[in-house]
Amino acid sequence: MKKIQIFLLILIIVVASCAGNKKLAKVNIRNQETSDSIEYELITFDPGFETWYLKNSKPTWYHSGEYYEIWNRQYVTAWNAKVSDSRYNRYFESTIEYDPVIHYGIELNHRLFYYFQYVEKALKINILPPGTGPHAVF
Repeated sequence: MKKIQIFLLILIIVVASCAGNKKLAKVNIRNQETSDSIEYELITFDPGFETWYLKNSKPTWYHSGEYYEIWNRQYVTAWNAKVSDSRYNRYFESTIEYDPVIHYGIELNHRLFYYFQYVEKALKINILPPGTGPHAVF
Protein backbone atom coordinates (compact mmCIF):
# COMPACT_ATOMS: atom_id res chain seq x y z
CA MET A 1 0.00 0.00 0.00
CA LYS A 2 2.82 2.41 0.89
CA LYS A 3 4.57 1.67 -2.44
CA ILE A 4 1.40 2.56 -4.33
CA GLN A 5 1.10 5.85 -2.44
CA ILE A 6 4.71 6.75 -3.19
CA PHE A 7 4.23 5.82 -6.84
CA LEU A 8 1.09 7.97 -7.08
CA LEU A 9 2.83 10.90 -5.42
CA ILE A 10 5.73 10.68 -7.89
CA LEU A 11 3.28 10.37 -10.78
CA ILE A 12 1.37 13.46 -9.65
CA ILE A 13 4.61 15.46 -9.35
CA VAL A 14 5.74 14.41 -12.83
CA VAL A 15 2.38 15.22 -14.41
CA ALA A 16 2.19 18.57 -12.62
CA SER A 17 5.65 19.54 -13.79
CA CYS A 18 4.83 18.63 -17.40
CA ALA A 19 1.45 20.34 -17.43
CA GLY A 20 2.70 23.71 -16.21
CA ASN A 21 1.74 26.95 -17.89
CA LYS A 22 3.59 28.15 -20.95
CA LYS A 23 5.59 30.91 -19.26
CA LEU A 24 9.01 31.44 -20.71
CA ALA A 25 12.05 30.93 -18.61
CA LYS A 26 14.23 33.77 -17.45
CA VAL A 27 17.22 34.48 -19.64
CA ASN A 28 20.29 36.17 -18.18
CA ILE A 29 23.52 37.23 -19.83
CA ARG A 30 26.06 37.40 -17.04
CA ASN A 31 29.67 38.50 -17.26
CA GLN A 32 32.46 36.70 -15.49
CA GLU A 33 35.54 38.82 -15.05
CA THR A 34 38.86 37.05 -15.08
CA SER A 35 42.21 38.67 -14.55
CA ASP A 36 42.68 39.81 -18.15
CA SER A 37 39.30 39.53 -19.88
CA ILE A 38 35.54 39.39 -19.48
CA GLU A 39 33.61 36.28 -20.45
CA TYR A 40 29.84 36.22 -20.85
CA GLU A 41 27.53 33.36 -20.01
CA LEU A 42 23.96 32.75 -21.15
CA ILE A 43 21.77 31.35 -18.40
CA THR A 44 18.35 29.93 -19.23
CA PHE A 45 16.10 28.43 -16.63
CA ASP A 46 14.09 26.40 -19.09
CA PRO A 47 14.55 22.66 -18.54
CA GLY A 48 13.64 21.74 -22.11
CA PHE A 49 16.06 24.05 -23.85
CA GLU A 50 19.31 22.14 -23.32
CA THR A 51 17.96 18.91 -24.80
CA TRP A 52 16.34 20.75 -27.69
CA TYR A 53 19.54 22.74 -28.29
CA LEU A 54 21.68 19.60 -28.47
CA LYS A 55 19.27 17.97 -30.92
CA ASN A 56 18.49 20.93 -33.18
CA SER A 57 21.30 23.47 -33.27
CA LYS A 58 23.72 23.69 -36.15
CA PRO A 59 27.44 23.99 -35.36
CA THR A 60 28.55 27.42 -34.17
CA TRP A 61 30.46 28.05 -37.40
CA TYR A 62 27.36 27.38 -39.55
CA HIS A 63 26.67 31.15 -39.61
CA SER A 64 28.94 34.09 -38.93
CA GLY A 65 29.03 35.89 -35.61
CA GLU A 66 27.56 38.92 -37.37
CA TYR A 67 24.59 36.82 -38.56
CA TYR A 68 23.79 35.78 -34.99
CA GLU A 69 24.27 39.32 -33.66
CA ILE A 70 21.94 40.84 -36.26
CA TRP A 71 19.16 38.37 -35.49
CA ASN A 72 19.71 38.54 -31.75
CA ARG A 73 19.31 42.33 -31.79
CA GLN A 74 15.99 41.95 -33.58
CA TYR A 75 14.81 39.18 -31.28
CA VAL A 76 15.85 40.99 -28.09
CA THR A 77 14.11 44.17 -29.21
CA ALA A 78 10.90 42.27 -29.99
CA TRP A 79 11.17 40.23 -26.77
CA ASN A 80 11.64 43.29 -24.57
CA ALA A 81 8.75 45.06 -26.30
CA LYS A 82 6.51 42.09 -25.50
CA VAL A 83 7.61 42.16 -21.85
CA SER A 84 6.27 45.69 -21.50
CA ASP A 85 3.03 44.90 -23.37
CA SER A 86 0.36 43.48 -21.05
CA ARG A 87 -1.10 41.36 -23.87
CA TYR A 88 2.01 39.18 -23.80
CA ASN A 89 2.86 39.08 -20.10
CA ARG A 90 1.45 35.57 -19.97
CA TYR A 91 4.62 34.40 -21.72
CA PHE A 92 7.20 37.16 -21.47
CA GLU A 93 8.11 38.09 -17.90
CA SER A 94 11.58 39.59 -17.83
CA THR A 95 13.68 41.62 -20.21
CA ILE A 96 16.90 40.43 -21.77
CA GLU A 97 19.83 42.75 -21.16
CA TYR A 98 21.64 42.53 -24.50
CA ASP A 99 23.82 45.49 -25.40
CA PRO A 100 24.56 45.59 -29.16
CA VAL A 101 27.79 47.48 -28.48
CA ILE A 102 29.27 44.67 -26.39
CA HIS A 103 30.98 41.81 -28.19
CA TYR A 104 29.62 38.71 -26.44
CA GLY A 105 31.40 36.22 -28.65
CA ILE A 106 30.06 33.78 -31.20
CA GLU A 107 29.29 31.00 -28.70
CA LEU A 108 26.94 33.13 -26.59
CA ASN A 109 25.30 34.66 -29.65
CA HIS A 110 24.85 31.18 -31.11
CA ARG A 111 23.13 29.90 -27.94
CA LEU A 112 20.95 32.99 -27.62
CA PHE A 113 19.92 32.73 -31.28
CA TYR A 114 18.93 29.11 -30.77
CA TYR A 115 17.06 29.96 -27.58
CA PHE A 116 14.88 32.26 -29.66
CA GLN A 117 14.48 29.47 -32.22
CA TYR A 118 13.48 27.11 -29.41
CA VAL A 119 10.80 29.52 -28.20
CA GLU A 120 9.39 29.93 -31.69
CA LYS A 121 9.72 26.37 -32.99
CA ALA A 122 9.36 24.14 -29.93
CA LEU A 123 7.14 26.28 -27.72
CA LYS A 124 5.32 27.77 -30.73
CA ILE A 125 5.39 31.31 -29.34
CA ASN A 126 6.11 34.01 -31.92
CA ILE A 127 8.66 36.59 -30.93
CA LEU A 128 9.06 38.25 -34.32
CA PRO A 129 6.03 38.63 -36.58
CA PRO A 130 5.40 35.46 -38.63
CA GLY A 131 7.43 35.29 -41.81
CA THR A 132 10.08 37.78 -40.68
CA GLY A 133 12.51 35.47 -38.86
CA PRO A 134 15.55 33.74 -40.27
CA HIS A 135 14.75 31.20 -42.96
CA ALA A 136 16.26 27.79 -43.62
CA VAL A 137 17.70 27.49 -40.11
CA PHE A 138 16.52 23.91 -39.71
